[in-house]
Amino acid sequence: MGVELGAHTARSRALAVLRIRSRALAVALLPAAVAVVLLVGGSTGHIDGPGWGVVRAVVTGVAVFVLLCAVGVALLVARSRPAMSPTVPVAEESAPDLYRMVRDLAERLEVPAPSAIALTPDCDSWLEDRTHPAHGPPRPESADEMEGGGRGLTSAHRRTPAAPVLVIGSPFLWWMRVGELRAVLAPVVAGTGPSAHPDIAAARRFVRGLDAAVAVASAPTRGPLTRMVLGVAGWVARILLRGCRVHAAEMERGVATAAAERAQTVDYGLRIVAQEQVGLAYAGWDRLLTRVALPAWRMGRWPSRLDAGVVAALTELSRRDRLAEGFTSRLGERPACDLLEEPGAIDEATSLLAARLFHGGPAETGPDWAPVDWAEYPDEVVDRKWRTDAARLHRVLDGLGVSRTAEPGTSEPGGPTLDRVMDHLTARTPPPPPEAERNATEVATGSAEATPPAEVTENGTTAYEADGGHDSDEDEEGVPATERSAELAAVLSAALAREEAAVTAEAAAPSTASAGQGGPDLALWDDGALPLFPLQPPRTGRELLGDHVTAMVCCAAMDTAGAMPGLDWLDGPSLLVDGERSADLGPRVLSLIEEGDPAPLRAWLQALGVRAEKPVRLV
Repeated sequence: MGVELGAHTARSRALAVLRIRSRALAVALLPAAVAVVLLVGGSTGHIDGPGWGVVRAVVTGVAVFVLLCAVGVALLVARSRPAMSPTVPVAEESAPDLYRMVRDLAERLEVPAPSAIALTPDCDSWLEDRTHPAHGPPRPESADEMEGGGRGLTSAHRRTPAAPVLVIGSPFLWWMRVGELRAVLAPVVAGTGPSAHPDIAAARRFVRGLDAAVAVASAPTRGPLTRMVLGVAGWVARILLRGCRVHAAEMERGVATAAAERAQTVDYGLRIVAQEQVGLAYAGWDRLLTRVALPAWRMGRWPSRLDAGVVAALTELSRRDRLAEGFTSRLGERPACDLLEEPGAIDEATSLLAARLFHGGPAETGPDWAPVDWAEYPDEVVDRKWRTDAARLHRVLDGLGVSRTAEPGTSEPGGPTLDRVMDHLTARTPPPPPEAERNATEVATGSAEATPPAEVTENGTTAYEADGGHDSDEDEEGVPATERSAELAAVLSAALAREEAAVTAEAAAPSTASAGQGGPDLALWDDGALPLFPLQPPRTGRELLGDHVTAMVCCAAMDTAGAMPGLDWLDGPSLLVDGERSADLGPRVLSLIEEGDPAPLRAWLQALGVRAEKPVRLV
């Protein structure tokens, strides 16, 4: 009953969208119809008189102009390339078991099988229509297409809606078991049934064409004439798109309802468990990208096994979180990535695509953009990141004229030391006020005794400061409170911005990369908009300064106390002391840069045996 109700709602809304298209066509043809009536009436003598000739000429001119505009809008809607998600295509010969599972699932649901399968570096799955001619030449009948979607793409076949492409989130394949993946894909695959209806397919093509036309009209153009023509066409497309918006949304909601109801008969009990894994995979994927992959991308390295890293991250989460104790027992079952013939190659392709989407990296590997394995991550990424940041920090200090600390037993300036950074950021105690100012201070203090003291919180700040008052250690824009910290943070931000601008200029050079076998669909989306999904906003000055001071401390610990760089699957780069992760460094660094108090950091260094006066090795 629910299936029929959802399908009926989707078809009725699709007809509403098509009626809007028909009305727009009728409006465009109305002046031409009036002109034809006037011309025929004049030729037959039924409409004749002194003023009818002028009326016929004006109406005919208006009709010709409206028809030309309508043809232009129709061509723009038909020829504009609809948006397509960047994905990694999966050929059938590289994943025969996966294709077989999807076909069996479609057969159980009694719906057409998807025409192909693709992977996306995201925790989501959907169906995508890629039958538009702008998406590339029609695919011949081959193993790349599933049965039912690979017949000869002649002009007659183009009029028959082809099955959409099934896009699967790559983290699902590595974290989920085979049964869980089938349960998650059941409502998605069930959507191919309503998609095959001619009215729904036509309505979707019309809406996607309008959306693409609006995007083309909004893009910057060179000539004023082209800009004016596209502006008129875009205005008409926006009006039509606004009229279709509600009906299109209700149509998609009806399709989703019908698909969900149809999928109720397939692995319903397992779907409840699988949905829990979807949320867990999303949390692990987000943590892996922001804490582990992003530092590597910034260093010109892209981890080549991101999907395998999701399993390691979620396994580590299950070890730390008592709420996830039952998840490790699933690792003994067959993972969904076993459905791929070469999971390593697919993982590498999706990892490169993730780097491009979320960071904007180049399409090809090179000396400044190379893959890195997880075993090499501590040395290739963590060590280089810390030493690069420390070198940048000392270059900025040199530019500010901060003198280098002399080596013990000598009077000449030594190499880059941690003492130099700490001495510069340490707040100087102001001199005592003169006698006259001291008396005025005593008077002010005596008048303030009637006011009760502010309540102090556990971290040493007043309640007003803890609530974000004007006396807090950090202002609203993330600038450190001390004058030296604020100055150093500003100069660091400027230096890092110049370096990133130089890297961006090099990456903007024309690339001749092509989409090879198993690679992402690079030719079907615009590289100029990269990154499409930035992971984090730009770092504030306080965050940059904290990262650089932390890097300097870690370099000193590695060079003088035998510490080692490490990788934490949930927190990213970490410092290993005697094989254990050091997690108490951050608050001590913040105390130095925000309050100018080096005592907590010096106590931490002394406990670990770190020699702050010794020079460190930089990049």
